[in-house]
Amino acid sequence: MKARILLIITFIFATLVVQAQDKPAKWDLSACIDYALKNNIQIQKAKISQESNLITTQQAKASLLPNLSASISQNASYSPAGSLGTYTGNYGISSSMTLFDGGKTLKNIEQQKLQEEIGKYSIISSEKSIQTSILQIYAKILYADEAVKVYEETVKASEYQFNRGKNLLRAGSISQSDLAQLESQLSSDKYQLVVAQNTHSSALLELKQLLELNSGENIEIVIPELTNVNILKPLGSLQSIYETALNVMPQIKSANVDIQISELTTSKAKAAFLPKINLNGSASTGHTSISSDNLGSQLNDGFNAGVGVSVSIPIFTNRENKSTLEKARLSEKTAKLDKLDTEKSLLKEIESVYQDALSAQSQYMAALEKVKALETSYNLIEQQYNLGMKNTLELLTEKNNLLSAKQSMMQAKYLSIMDIQILNLYQDIPVEIK
Repeated sequence: MKARILLIITFIFATLVVQAQDKPAKWDLSACIDYALKNNIQIQKAKISQESNLITTQQAKASLLPNLSASISQNASYSPAGSLGTYTGNYGISSSMTLFDGGKTLKNIEQQKLQEEIGKYSIISSEKSIQTSILQIYAKILYADEAVKVYEETVKASEYQFNRGKNLLRAGSISQSDLAQLESQLSSDKYQLVVAQNTHSSALLELKQLLELNSGENIEIVIPELTNVNILKPLGSLQSIYETALNVMPQIKSANVDIQISELTTSKAKAAFLPKINLNGSASTGHTSISSDNLGSQLNDGFNAGVGVSVSIPIFTNRENKSTLEKARLSEKTAKLDKLDTEKSLLKEIESVYQDALSAQSQYMAALEKVKALETSYNLIEQQYNLGMKNTLELLTEKNNLLSAKQSMMQAKYLSIMDIQILNLYQDIPVEIK
């Protein structure tokens, strides 16, 4: 018992060690994506579904082989009129094999192989979906991290101005209302800092949930040094991105396979009008207690075997075959329309992300220029305020204008980076933020 408990404890410890080794010390975007692709539950379920497809394909291939079954029956009977009971035994084997069914069996195998392809594309689709979600949350974390730093600097500046204001009040250089304005600004900046910190914590929690990590587990996010090269990266033409996506995106490939499957279904429906030829074989023997012969003689004398060919010709099937064919042709048309709809939906998605990326880049450029101008303006007004040439309201107004411009710049910055990487996903280019 002690040995068993020790074995269980050792197994649990070994499992925890392996899981710990699987987790990176620091989490950049690539590490988050790699970990999610290995551990995400939806992806694992998609892979299990694909394994089921492989088993079904093996089953479909096995239908080309003849089947074989054996039967054994033992019977005992007793009648009050007889002096002895009767005991009989029967033994047999039978086999059958389809020689011709209009190609339905071969088409079933081909269809199942195509289902395997759809399963593969389903896994890829799940992987791209999780990559997109992680990318969005990772960009949100980077934005929140920078926002926290900006508000920390803002709070420091507000504390300095408030403390300096108290000294100026004592010296009679400003009024009590001016000091109240400085104190109100400090409180507002502290509140915004708390909001930014909570946003950062919430984004981290979302990332942990996507990575299937415990909420209490600490992760260290790598904060890359981003430059305008990352933010203002050329996008390429919308048409080229869309044409590439048509060739690589799993939903398009899956739609193409669906059309092939529907075409095979139509072919199978046509085959139902053809004769079906089966090869059958059987062998059997038996014995009974009322015979005076020994068991071996009975089994030998009772042995019989036969082989035959059966042909089934459909003549009138209550319109079943015709209806099946008509429905298969309609399904084929639907599959082609589904593909067209998928292509149009993909184009809408790419157009939307492409336009968002262009807008974010242009907004970032405008916000960058605005921040530079407002920083210069704020520094001048602060100098004039210290000399008594500007009042407190003018100083705080310019400070808030600068803070608002920085917020707009950060939003445009990370929206641009995120949209560029999403466009990379549409082109099957690995995502990275460095």
